[in-house]
Amino acid sequence: MQIKEFAAKYNLPTDTVRYYEKEKLLMPKRQQNGYRIFDDACEKNIQFIIVLRQLGFTLQEIQQLLALEQKPISATCNQQTVQLFSSKITKIEQQIIFYQKALQSLHLAQTLMAEGKYGENKEAMALQIEAMYRSLQGRNDDYVSP
Repeated sequence: MQIKEFAAKYNLPTDTVRYYEKEKLLMPKRQQNGYRIFDDACEKNIQFIIVLRQLGFTLQEIQQLLALEQKPISATCNQQTVQLFSSKITKIEQQIIFYQKALQSLHLAQTLMAEGKYGENKEAMALQIEAMYRSLQGRNDDYVSP
């Protein structure tokens, strides 16, 4: 398929697809007239890119993984992949904890508002927001769950 159809299928601007090609994340075949043809390999790569971007991987990290995928399987290749995944797993686990706490706080605020008790608990809610902010800054030692 050509770039317009490919971009539309994956809900991406054509400029993004061109950028991914420039960065060697996608390697469409070129016809004699210069048109790009995005094949099954491109589709698998864009799906890989979209999923990893959603997980917080940078384009550089994705490039690294795609490059490792092209290499023969080796202990070094596996070690590099494990290190990258370990780092990402830790970050995602921290995000999950943050979102779980944020969700609890939102539920509490919603309940307090529905019961007409938000005003009397406004300061406690403000303290929760402040604690959540600190947790984003890496200082989550004093976050108190609702």
